[in-house]
Amino acid sequence: MYIKKISLKNFRNYKEQEISFHRGINIFYGDNAQGKTNLIEAIFLCSMGKSFRSKKDKELIQFEELTTTVKIDYEKQDRSGKIETNIGEKKEFFCNGVKQTKVSNIVGKINIVIFSPDDIDIIKEGPGKRRKFLDMMISSLKPNYIHLLNDYNRVLEQRNTYLKQMIKEGKSEDLLDILDEQLAELSYQIFNYRNQYLEKFSDIIQEMHDIITQNTKKEEIIKIKYISNAQEKQGFVDNLKKSRKIDLARGYTSTGIHRDDFLIYINKKIVSIYGSQGQQRTTTLTLKLCELKIVKEEIGESPILLLDDFMSELDEKRRQSFLENLKDCQVMITCTDKIKMQKENIKSFYVENGSVQEEGK
Repeated sequence: MYIKKISLKNFRNYKEQEISFHRGINIFYGDNAQGKTNLIEAIFLCSMGKSFRSKKDKELIQFEELTTTVKIDYEKQDRSGKIETNIGEKKEFFCNGVKQTKVSNIVGKINIVIFSPDDIDIIKEGPGKRRKFLDMMISSLKPNYIHLLNDYNRVLEQRNTYLKQMIKEGKSEDLLDILDEQLAELSYQIFNYRNQYLEKFSDIIQEMHDIITQNTKKEEIIKIKYISNAQEKQGFVDNLKKSRKIDLARGYTSTGIHRDDFLIYINKKIVSIYGSQGQQRTTTLTLKLCELKIVKEEIGESPILLLDDFMSELDEKRRQSFLENLKDCQVMITCTDKIKMQKENIKSFYVENGSVQEEGK
């Protein structure tokens, strides 16, 4: 899989730009705040239907403009395709010229794995970051998962609203029983998806970690563990009933799949707590390599790797080790200084003030 070209109009600081990519490694370099990350964001937008930086779509529109358009032409093993995203008063998606009624209809058309400096928060920060990482990966592979998450959040909001009504208006627990059953069914399905993919991570995480750290002597044993409060449907129902008094006192649902987490251990110590800055960074990279391999196995071809201002933080030895494991993978790299690589199939672009110039042209 690879992206042939991207066209931008009024996107962030790009007035109008078209870029043709190399099937291998594409390096975008230049000073900060010139528009390098905006290119990564535009690809992400057409892949996942949203930005990874902003929750407000209108922030993607160039200042003093009313609309923005991003178009991507891509190629897969068995077909080619086009994704178009228009943002104005509303957001619209088109796949091969046909308007899509749901975001989930375009998710998975272009499979990506993204890595930015903020991704270390997956390790360092709370469970929400780790759930988001896992949910995003599963959603890109299983569009039905998006619907499950949306349905779960809708029922969860209804339950939280009803808890408040029980406190203020003295309503009965009858509706709560119904909502608990609905939450339990959705929780069970979401749990199965998450458990399935975390098992895939568990199977390969040591192998990927050894590649990144060159851990030939196996001095670091890395493991991943899924933390969930129940593993079957009745268990979810029982936990919700047990927590009712607490939920009524707090006015929200205190237990459920929305509290799930996964922890990573190195030599039996939790990396987020006891790991050094270096261990946390390499563990994050290990997770991304795992994601890359899992996605490739699922779709039968390599996804597109987006490396936003990350490669410059690796020393040359680890950079080469990382790149050696990116065979048959299109890569988009942003950096401030041009990176020298001992690798063929590279195209470099200089980015300045919302303008991209391919080297040699």
